[in-house]
Amino acid sequence: MKFNLIKATVLLLFMMLYLSSCGESQKISKEEHKEEASHEEEGHGEVVKLSDAELKEFDMKISTAGPGFLKTDVSLPGEVIIPPDNIAHIHPRFAGIVKKVYKHIGDKVNKGDVLAVLESNESLAEYKIKSLIDGTVIEKHFSLGEVVEGTNHGFVVADLSHVWIILNLYQKDLPYVKIGQKVNISAGKNMPETVAKINYISPVVDEETRTAAARVVINNTKGLWKPGLFVTGDISTSEKKVDVLIPKTALEMLEGKAVVFIKDEDGFEPREVIIGETNHESVERLKGLKAGDVYVSKGGFTLKSELQKGEMGEGHGH
Repeated sequence: MKFNLIKATVLLLFMMLYLSSCGESQKISKEEHKEEASHEEEGHGEVVKLSDAELKEFDMKISTAGPGFLKTDVSLPGEVIIPPDNIAHIHPRFAGIVKKVYKHIGDKVNKGDVLAVLESNESLAEYKIKSLIDGTVIEKHFSLGEVVEGTNHGFVVADLSHVWIILNLYQKDLPYVKIGQKVNISAGKNMPETVAKINYISPVVDEETRTAAARVVINNTKGLWKPGLFVTGDISTSEKKVDVLIPKTALEMLEGKAVVFIKDEDGFEPREVIIGETNHESVERLKGLKAGDVYVSKGGFTLKSELQKGEMGEGHGH
């Protein structure tokens, strides 16, 4: 009887120690989880301070994070070309000698303007070569005193007031691109951008390139879209609502990680973010930034530079 009582007491002590150990373990686990969760929204511990005047000087934009619609884009390579009907090849009717040249490459001309005067070899009479359309001289094969024979000599005049963008439409993208869709046309950094609509898709696929041609017509009265220029056409094919949508201009790379600069009462602090789907201008935030956070949506490079100065010992406001 006495032995059984001692045995029961020992078992009870072991149980109490075990339960106490489990409780402490759970407590530690909860504390670690809490610390890990809070760490997800921590920055790098460095803060940059800029005045309102400096923000304006560096053209920085401050925004509040929130939901939005992320559009899925198809990006297509393309080229600017002159519409075939906008080109006039102007050649002399009779062989002869070039007596006068009035227009040169780059000159603007109107329909009926005299481009050159030739003297016929047969009649020795002079006759005029005139422009057939309004436009710009883009080729000239005439020199004073030159003997002209055949069609190897002449002018090419092009109406460049509007041009075509021919986009290469790959087989995988055919189901998503339709006539009437809007296209954002860009030509690289520091080049113009414009929005137009697809007005034609070729009914056949090229046997060599295995692409169809999608055509866009754009206004070119300012002469910015030069024939031969390579471009990219971005077409939105679908969209979905996301909890937090930010522009790509908000992202900076710091120590090999994507960060966004968060604004609080202390200044601007870089916070690592994990991003989801993207398009040519926006990204979906998955972690690191929540709705309501105030952040730098443009101009974060300035803050990044300030941090890097500090790392090199030059100092910055933090």
